[in-house]
Parts: sequence; C-alpha cells; structure tokens
Amino acid sequence: MDFALEELETEGGRVPAGLAEPVNASLCRLRGTDHVPARCAALTGRVGERVACGIYEWRPSPCREFEAGSDACAQARRRHRLPA
Repeated sequence: MDFALEELETEGGRVPAGLAEPVNASLCRLRGTDHVPARCAALTGRVGERVACGIYEWRPSPCREFEAGSDACAQARRRHRLPA
C-alpha cells in the first residue's frame, strides 16, 4: 500500500523513514510490502500466531484505513491461508 512521501518523519510526518522505500517522487511504501510473500518491515511476530505493528502509533494512512473484519482484511487472511 503506497502512501504520500509527506507521511515520512523526514518530511514532517510520523512514519519512520528507515522503514520506507520510494515508489516515485511523491509516493513511498513500507519495506517488504511488495515482496512475495509480502511482509511489512514494521510487522512483528509470526503470521497465523501473533503479530503486531511495531510502529502502530506512527503507521501510514493506508494502515490506518485498514479495518479488522473488512473485505480487505478477509482478502489478506485468505492470502495467508488463515480462517476468516
């Protein structure tokens, strides 16, 4: 999930810049989210057991908009072969 460069701490935002990589001149994304399998650099723990966001208070807007139980959540759970 891409987010505005302005969300990085180096640009006045709160997302730690060391966890992000540029997409283009105005967008970036959290490291690891474009890998296969995807694993955000800020994610701690083990998927399917217990995970948490290591930068929860400073997470970017796409993460803030993601709601547990939403269609996007169900899709992510299916991708990781987890129960609904």
